[in-house]
Amino acid sequence: MEKLIEAVIPVLMSRDVAASLAFYEKLGFVEVFRDQADSPRYAAVARDGLELQLQWQDPSHWDHVLDRPVYRFYVSDVERAYAEFLRSGAIPASGSGPWCRPGDTPWGTREFHVRDPDGNGLQFYRAV
Repeated sequence: MEKLIEAVIPVLMSRDVAASLAFYEKLGFVEVFRDQADSPRYAAVARDGLELQLQWQDPSHWDHVLDRPVYRFYVSDVERAYAEFLRSGAIPASGSGPWCRPGDTPWGTREFHVRDPDGNGLQFYRAV
């Protein structure tokens, strides 16, 4: 049967789309588009064939700030991704939390976790 669904493109909530664009640039993404040059409210970034879209949300949508989605990125090399993000300043060297640095999980992966400026969870992993 011919493939019907070709990709999933997540739309992440953002309080400040320009700030989100700057953060994702540090993760090695490049800007694909933005709806307004000066004060974007919708934009997209891409890296390695993956696209993420960023959409401004009204302050009333942030009542439960820790209730943010989590996005898992299957990567070819967890250590390399972590080192790259450290060098770019996207993540701090002294992060806190159980997966702030690469580690082996009880569920058979090696991974580390990051939160973007709006609290969206980004998990970079590889099967062990």
